[in-house]
Amino acid sequence: MRYRSSGYTIFTIWNTIILSLLSILCVLPLIHVLALSFSSRAAATANIVNFWPVGFTTDAYVKTLSNTAFLQSLWIGVERTVLGTVLSMFVITMAAYSLSKTSYKFPGRQIYIWVFVFTMLFSGGLIPSYILISKLHLMDTIWALILPTAVSVWNMILMLNFFRTIPQELEEAAYIDGAGHLRVLWSVYLPVSMPSIATLSLFTMVFHWNSWFDGMIYMSNPKGYPLATYLHSMIVSDNLSRVGVTLASIDNFSNRTIKSAQIFIGALPILIVYPFLQKYFVKGIVLGSVKS
Repeated sequence: MRYRSSGYTIFTIWNTIILSLLSILCVLPLIHVLALSFSSRAAATANIVNFWPVGFTTDAYVKTLSNTAFLQSLWIGVERTVLGTVLSMFVITMAAYSLSKTSYKFPGRQIYIWVFVFTMLFSGGLIPSYILISKLHLMDTIWALILPTAVSVWNMILMLNFFRTIPQELEEAAYIDGAGHLRVLWSVYLPVSMPSIATLSLFTMVFHWNSWFDGMIYMSNPKGYPLATYLHSMIVSDNLSRVGVTLASIDNFSNRTIKSAQIFIGALPILIVYPFLQKYFVKGIVLGSVKS
């Protein structure tokens, strides 16, 4: 067994304690929201709910799942996340594969890279973006939420750096066997890039799922709101009429319990997906960070 000094042991103990406390601080708000969503109206109104339901009831979830506006926004959020992630990863992978080649194989490669980097540092701004989407007749469509963010230059650079760590011998062997660029990408690069792809896919999914501002801008009809925009209108702006909820329809419930139920349902998809990608997450973060 490797010798460990007393200083290393003390560091490990304190590191474990601090990280455990930080983890608890991250989980407690979610536990509180979950407890509040299962609590009665009286307990929520009296503000006596902490981390365990008081007056357990599922009425808030029944009301939420019967709310047409919420279900519609949930579906739009799922549709945006799936389409946005697939399109973004396709574009990023194709661009990263091309730009990972040397200047000998891809003349002008450096120019294209700087064009991408320029778009990451500078943008036209909100008003030109709105005018562009309007002129393209994408307003009030799902594509207004997907196409403007289809290319994440930061994710593309991470993927590019990872592709450059793949041994050239694998690619050359595929070329000798008669494979073309698409075949090399599909049969050589993608199978060994799963940690990186899974990590960047998770980043993209979280971005699309949590993005609310573009939905507020490009959707003039609240029926086209994705879930994040719906929750923003419901909770931050506290404007119930914009999302099809009236005071008369919730007179038997507490606004806090219904909002808590919707928040927890909104966070649930990412909580479900993350454990399946967790094994790739840590490995994918560091892969491609060092180029030999």
